[in-house]
Amino acid sequence: MSNSKKKILLISPNFYPEDTAIGLYNSQMMEYLSGYHQTSVITGFPYYPQWRIYNDYKDLSRFTKEKFNNVTIYRHKQYVPKRPNFIKRIIHLISFTIGNLWNIFILKNKPDVVITVVPFTSCIFLGMVCKLLYKSKIWIHVQDFEFDAALQTGVGKRKSIIFSLLFKLEKWLFSKADLASTISYSMLNKLSEKTKSDQFFLPNWIDEDKINPATSKTHLYLKSEKIKILYSGNIGDKQDWKAFIQFCNDINKSKYEIIIVGDGAKKEWVCNAIKVFNNIRYYPPVPFEELSDLLCSTDVHILFQKPEVIDTVMPSKVLGMMASAKPSIIIGNDKSEIKSIFEASGAGLFYSKYSNTIVNGLEYLTTDKNKSQKKGQKARDYVIENFSKDKILSNMLKKLKEL
Repeated sequence: MSNSKKKILLISPNFYPEDTAIGLYNSQMMEYLSGYHQTSVITGFPYYPQWRIYNDYKDLSRFTKEKFNNVTIYRHKQYVPKRPNFIKRIIHLISFTIGNLWNIFILKNKPDVVITVVPFTSCIFLGMVCKLLYKSKIWIHVQDFEFDAALQTGVGKRKSIIFSLLFKLEKWLFSKADLASTISYSMLNKLSEKTKSDQFFLPNWIDEDKINPATSKTHLYLKSEKIKILYSGNIGDKQDWKAFIQFCNDINKSKYEIIIVGDGAKKEWVCNAIKVFNNIRYYPPVPFEELSDLLCSTDVHILFQKPEVIDTVMPSKVLGMMASAKPSIIIGNDKSEIKSIFEASGAGLFYSKYSNTIVNGLEYLTTDKNKSQKKGQKARDYVIENFSKDKILSNMLKKLKEL
């Protein structure tokens, strides 16, 4: 790319006003790039994490165009299942992909580079259409290997005909990339098995000014006099909710209060399961402007991943947890990226499976406040040093110029 402004197109089902997970990162990325290039987005109607189209959008026409700061947004109203399962997610994916073919044809700025975000893998197909029509370069950015993740959370078997075909399709689509990136080193290793394209490390980031204990106040959800344990994020299939319920049973209920904040496909199951506990509270997601108050108001963060989930995902919520300067207790796979980060940073306690030692770890963190504060500060220092927004997005900008 030359030094002049180029036309950058992002294709992803998740974008502003979604302010969590992939939608948040996509929005911040394109807002940053819009300061240097002409930027457009092809996306769906906002729906995540509630799995329903936002009220402000549900009555708009099927094809809608709008602006987000300097970014032009082209939307198609995709099918959104109320209770997503494997088949309904496939229909959701097809609806998004086919509907947005029209948006490719009506683009005002013909893209020089198309950034396709996985999931959905089918976004790459839309990128290929752009390449055919406009001679665009394709940058595939993987936030999650969706087919691997489906297998690891118990949907289907790798040797089944359906998944065999899906993995062949994925490999073929990935081969079309001019550049492929992903968010962790373990995921880069898996990416190299799926494509011979040039690869780039593009982790998720944290805006240390937006998650800052120095400027935060106690959030309404966390005003309890008890020691507060917070889970904030997607309530989905990758989390080990059975281990979570066991943890709820094993801790001292008069000493600790657990707060769950989020939404997702497993919310109904979780809300039913916690009804027997009088020290657990559930609340819906908070607006992004309240997130710093929420994360910085707890005493301890928890994240219980299913141990079989290894290299398909690096949960972005971990960065926010660490930036809050509060320690975390995490269950995950021994070979996961999170374990490496926790060992390097001393940010909290990491376990490969649930056992009563986790309850002992909780007691250790909450009894010695000095040690707890030190671990929390180590977490924040590490995440700012390695995952600051300006550092990562400026590296991305340099890579765009090379592409």
